[in-house]
Amino acid sequence: MKAALLVVVFFTMFGSQAQTEPDGSSLAGADLQLKELFADTFYVGAAMNRRQITGEDGPAIDLLQRHFNSITPENVMKSERIQPREGEFAFDLADAFVAFGEKNDMHIVGHTLIWHSQAPDWFFTDKQGNEVSAEQLKQRMETHIKTVVGRYKGRIHGWDVVNEAILDDGSYRESKFYQILGEEFIHLAFQFAHEADPQAALYYNDYSMANAGKRAGVVKMVRTLQEKGLRIDGIGMQGHVGMNYPSLDEFEKSIVAFSDLGVTVMITELDLTVLPSPGNRSGAEISDTKAYQETLNPYTQGLPEEVSAAFTQRYLDFFQLFLKHADNISRVTTWGITDRHSWKNNWPVRGRTDYPLLFDRDYLPKPIVKALVEYLTDN
Repeated sequence: MKAALLVVVFFTMFGSQAQTEPDGSSLAGADLQLKELFADTFYVGAAMNRRQITGEDGPAIDLLQRHFNSITPENVMKSERIQPREGEFAFDLADAFVAFGEKNDMHIVGHTLIWHSQAPDWFFTDKQGNEVSAEQLKQRMETHIKTVVGRYKGRIHGWDVVNEAILDDGSYRESKFYQILGEEFIHLAFQFAHEADPQAALYYNDYSMANAGKRAGVVKMVRTLQEKGLRIDGIGMQGHVGMNYPSLDEFEKSIVAFSDLGVTVMITELDLTVLPSPGNRSGAEISDTKAYQETLNPYTQGLPEEVSAAFTQRYLDFFQLFLKHADNISRVTTWGITDRHSWKNNWPVRGRTDYPLLFDRDYLPKPIVKALVEYLTDN
């Protein structure tokens, strides 16, 4: 986008007082569109939850249509949701998700085909409750992947084929998939997905991707796929980041290492928590003690000015990094649309008030949006 046009957009959004409808759903500066600001760089995506897919969360849908050009489902396409019992597929919400993307001419990502978490128990056991054989698991994987991918052939543009299979030290996660099939389960997943839709892009997706050990493990795994002649088109770096982690230098090293493999890099689940880590008490309820609540949930009434400023700068630092490597980054997707329904309010501790996204609980843009406009105008 031309600098002059960015200046126009900037003053359209921030040069006059915002008009807010009674439902609080309108935005300051109706002409601003994030997807237009980044039109020459990468897709700007968001993950959709069930209430947004069904249309119940109208204000979030308005934001999604205005500002984003790529969508990913948070949960409705995970295996326990889409095939809760063997042979019984529940496609209603997935169909609605894809139809929404098509109606709004969006880049559509399927998430996720094979993941150790949120996989139904039946996947790994027979009718007697015994662990399935390698051949049985292969057959179930093939049926699941080809049924799901085949249903949306030519409609979903890319798939998170395998999710979170590598540990931080670079070794394979000892999931049921790995215990029964070894690393072959990854190879089979990519093979089956490609056979089901040869035109769809195929991705590997994982968290803590700035970790040096995981970086090395993912690079090794992808090279093995490539050496076997299997198609892999991209690597998704889940962007669940905090105010002090990871370091930008390590994050950048991973962007470079992954792009050097000849695949595209995507920032797939971007959110920035401002809350302290619970340490060893990740399973505790926030109501345990008053002191605990005050320590781990300090911003129930909003962010102090200095925290908000630091949040804006931290987000801007990451976007500057993404723009620096825009030639190798195809998509930046936030994990949610507004703070109101972010999963970070309930993880790793339930019942907290977090502020991880670009739009606040009233569906309004945060100062980071203004900062992005200013940065793009100047650069």
